Amino acid sequence: MKVRSSIEEAINDIQDGATIMVGGFGLVGCPEKLIEGVLRKGVKNLTIISNNCGIDDYGLGTLLTSRQIRKVFASYVGENKEFERQFLDGELELELVPQGTLAERIRAGGAGIPAFYTPAGVGTELTSGKEVRTFNGKEYVLETGLTADFALVKGWKGDRSGNVIYNKTSRNFNPMMATAGTVTIAEVEELLETGEMDPNFIHTPGIFVQRIIQCSNYEKKIERKTIRT
Repeated sequence: MKVRSSIEEAINDIQDGATIMVGGFGLVGCPEKLIEGVLRKGVKNLTIISNNCGIDDYGLGTLLTSRQIRKVFASYVGENKEFERQFLDGELELELVPQGTLAERIRAGGAGIPAFYTPAGVGTELTSGKEVRTFNGKEYVLETGLTADFALVKGWKGDRSGNVIYNKTSRNFNPMMATAGTVTIAEVEELLETGEMDPNFIHTPGIFVQRIIQCSNYEKKIERKTIRT
């Protein structure tokens, strides 16, 4: 039985020191209800793997404010002043990863691939101390695959067997993270009976999802509002 009736039940075994992948691209596809559950649970010293770290008052930014995060793997951190402050003050450990490399490290981890070579970042501080090899006259850096104790993902539709469909941009990181967590927990806006979803349109097969929960009352946040004067 994969369906959970409460956020608390879904995340009950997340403990201090856990490594957690968190889906989303900007604020799109962010598993906000599961993040709120982690905030209420109060677990600390977390390692977070995510494309970005939310904004100051939403998503992963709330876990930064509550000092529950110890280390972050991310490719973009520009919308969060608290993130910047903690990092510059030495309170937060950061591994900054080029966005494509981050996506491939997660995909590789989910596929059981321990490492791969990429040209991205060669010759910069981002690859300092890493192994570099030359292939066909071009330098490539060795990057390792990423996995996590838990993967928190946000789906549009799901079913009781754990199959998940994502909506538009939320497909950027959620599907690959779902394969790379030892325990993958999906929150979905609509929960259907097994067999109701067309298998041709399922993005994450239920074999990768251990728990699923239907959530509601989502807030459609705008990361950076730009208007005409």
